[in-house]
Amino acid sequence: MAAVTSPETSPQPRVYFQTPGGAAEEPETPVRKQGRVTVKYDRKELRKRLNLEEWIIDQLTDLYDCEEEAIPELEIDVDELLDMPSDVERGARVKELLVDCFKPTEDFVSELLDKIRGMQKLSTPQKK
Repeated sequence: MAAVTSPETSPQPRVYFQTPGGAAEEPETPVRKQGRVTVKYDRKELRKRLNLEEWIIDQLTDLYDCEEEAIPELEIDVDELLDMPSDVERGARVKELLVDCFKPTEDFVSELLDKIRGMQKLSTPQKK
């Protein structure tokens, strides 16, 4: 037996067939394609960046002694740091961002600089 859906419930009419026992078969799940983001960027670099950002959030919650939502509005832009020519300038920029923090930040800054050393900047790829 076939049932046709009305135009109000679907933009195009569809026909569904039922098996003689009355149970509808499950439609096959479509094969999942690789996401566009991971095609444009290196998946390994994205994973490194995500791990770094999670580490930064953990460290900031410790430094500011609060929950993630209560951290002062603060953006540590890794790409901006990677654009800087030296670790001295990178360290100065991070310390400038952490000016409101009352705990010592030297360990955080040095660990952050160690972690970003050798990372690649995630720039938008050029269309071919």
